[in-house]
This record gives sequence, C-alpha cells and structure tokens, in this order.
Amino acid sequence: MDKPLETIIVDSILDAIADQRLRAGTKLGEQALSDLFACNRAQVRRALATLTAYQVVDHLPNRGAYVATPTPQDARNIFQARRAIETVTCRNAVREATDDDITALRAHLAEEDAAKGRDNRPAAVRLSRGFHVLLGRIGRNPVLARYLEELTMRSSLIIGLYASGQATLCAEDEHAQIVEAIERRDEAEAQRLLDQHLRHIESGIAFDDNPPATGALSAVLGDWRG
Repeated sequence: MDKPLETIIVDSILDAIADQRLRAGTKLGEQALSDLFACNRAQVRRALATLTAYQVVDHLPNRGAYVATPTPQDARNIFQARRAIETVTCRNAVREATDDDITALRAHLAEEDAAKGRDNRPAAVRLSRGFHVLLGRIGRNPVLARYLEELTMRSSLIIGLYASGQATLCAEDEHAQIVEAIERRDEAEAQRLLDQHLRHIESGIAFDDNPPATGALSAVLGDWRG
C-alpha cells in the first residue's frame, strides 16, 4: 500500500534533517512544498503539523514554518536527556537482546562501515542515528524508544547547526565496542561505553560556529518519487 502523501512529505524532510542537508532556520514554505510534492496546501499543513510535534519545526505566527534552531543551552539539555534515557535503554538492551537482535546490530555496523568507506557523510550520520534508535527498540520499552527517536532527530539538527567536518561522526569502533559488551551481557561496560560515546559526540560540537546556508528545497529534498 502506498504511503499517504503527508507521510511522504514528513519522511522526506526528516531524512533531509538527519542527513544534514536541511539546515536549522530554513523556511519550509507551504507553496514551495506544495509545488515540489504536487499536492495541495492542506496536505502540506498537516505534514508540517506532524513535524512541529517532533519539535524539529517551529511554526511562527504570520511568518510560517521553519526548521527549528536549537540554542546552545537546548543542545546541552538534549544531550543530557539522551545520556539519561540511553543509559536505561542500553541496560535494557543488554538484558533483552536476542540472538536475532545481535545479528541486526552487527548488520547495522556493516552498513555504517560501508558508508564510511564510501566517504558518504549523510548516510553515515543517518546510520549513526539509526544505531541508537535500534538500541532503543531492542530495549523493549516503546515509551523510551519514542523519546529517543525525537531526541536523536533533534541531535541531528544540532550537529548540522554547530558541527563541522568529521567532528561528530562516531569513532570507528565505538558502536562496535558497545555491541560487543551487549553480546557479553556486560551491563556496566555497555553503559560506560555508551556514556563515553555520547560525551565524545557532544565534545565535537562548537557552539560558536555559523551554520552553512541551505539551498533551494527542490535541490535539498531531491526527487521524492524515488
């Protein structure tokens, strides 16, 4: 069954944010999106309402919708929240992971390695976020997993706004070490490695950097028809 067009719009914008192609502060004009996705503005408004609920889009009265611009304090708060939530989801993953889950994690690591080998930063960023989301799902707490999905998406915005170059891409072996600790059922070590990993990501963010400009929405979002 084909996805509803509103879902396609939401997914396209979320993917562009996760890939750091769509930068904070970018205006998401209703008419521009309507033209790009060949739909009416009511459908665009519903999609933007969904994105606002994710807290990655701000709707400003009489000005329209913009990709949210987190402040440095927002960034610190988000990473603090991630450390709190992911400590629990990692513990749960150690306790709940099945053999199939470990296989899924190792397959994900292989995808990450392939993206890095191709020097494909957008894919590497998306897959890095996906690793944390996958851990949340393996932890078998859907409430925490949902919060984590939102926080990792907001983290992608922060990285896109404040980071440069390879500063916040994961070190090659950090995810692999976490998976090995989970496979050994070493709860304390898995949690220690995850906390260290998140602090490494945060330490690569420079809050005095100026975000690069985003191009036209049509160029950023590409051909949504696939």
